[in-house]
Amino acid sequence: MRKLVVTAFATLDGVVQSPGGPDEDRDGGFAHGGWAVPGIDEQVLAVMGELTGRAGALLLGRRTYDIFAATWPLAGADDPLGARMNELPKHVVSRTPRVLTWTNATQLDGGVAEAVAELKGEPGGEIQVHGSGALVQALLTHDLVDELHLLVFPVLLGTGKRLFGGGTVPVGLRLVSATTTATGVVIAAYARGGGVEYGAMGPETGNW
Repeated sequence: MRKLVVTAFATLDGVVQSPGGPDEDRDGGFAHGGWAVPGIDEQVLAVMGELTGRAGALLLGRRTYDIFAATWPLAGADDPLGARMNELPKHVVSRTPRVLTWTNATQLDGGVAEAVAELKGEPGGEIQVHGSGALVQALLTHDLVDELHLLVFPVLLGTGKRLFGGGTVPVGLRLVSATTTATGVVIAAYARGGGVEYGAMGPETGNW
């Protein structure tokens, strides 16, 4: 069974909308596009290079595919991350038929849960989801995410699309690794850890 790994750039208040540029996604009048760029240093790039190097395929939502397809093919031959993104198979989730021009891109047929479950059952390396917030919610709902790799940037925006919005399914997570960059980005990997555990605080419980 192939592992499905979600990677997301997020603000401290959970916003994932338009991290890389002002015009990536202006839905809702979002005016903070590009908020992640000041925090992206060599360490962040190295982590992304290592993650992408493990990928056997990308799984992308419609909007993220459009953003990536407009930028990654422009990467030069001296950009190893760009070269890797361009050569990987890409599976695109969209409700309507699309003409996909990015190299090795195909559209998934059928329902998301069934199509992704079938994809996970095929041989190959990790299936990686980058961005694609709405898709991530659907994958979590159907218990298809094995790991979450979150790069949390030291900024608060207050508005914008959030990775874990309304309708997020309760689930426990297990911390796999964590590190902090010189620019204050916290990079943490979490694996699914079963259900949510509960307790109580207070002197009468001994948890004080």
